[in-house]
Amino acid sequence: MTLAPETLDREVQLRLPDAWFTVCGLRALTPGRGVAVLLPDGRQAAVFRDRAGRLYGIDNRDPFGGAAVLSRGLTGTHKGRPFVASPLLKQRFDLETGRCLDDPSASVATYRMRTRAV
Repeated sequence: MTLAPETLDREVQLRLPDAWFTVCGLRALTPGRGVAVLLPDGRQAAVFRDRAGRLYGIDNRDPFGGAAVLSRGLTGTHKGRPFVASPLLKQRFDLETGRCLDDPSASVATYRMRTRAV
């Protein structure tokens, strides 16, 4: 898939409680793969772009294993829901809600995402 050049000259931003935080340029996000982002408070987020161009942001820490690895997980869909599967124990987390699809007692934080012209 080739995107028009004007769609790539944008920056990706993640919503924090008090402001939008610039993550990276849109060109840095490969559809179907995640990137880890260090937030100002020292936590990490995992940011994804799907093949349709939608952006998702979730906490990067796997609540089952405790490691910051969700950005390295495999993405897919289940019953129309986008998810990332943890590379540790393979639990799937809904990219829109943060809920674990395999264990309803677990979830990760989600972040609103947007792009902005540079």
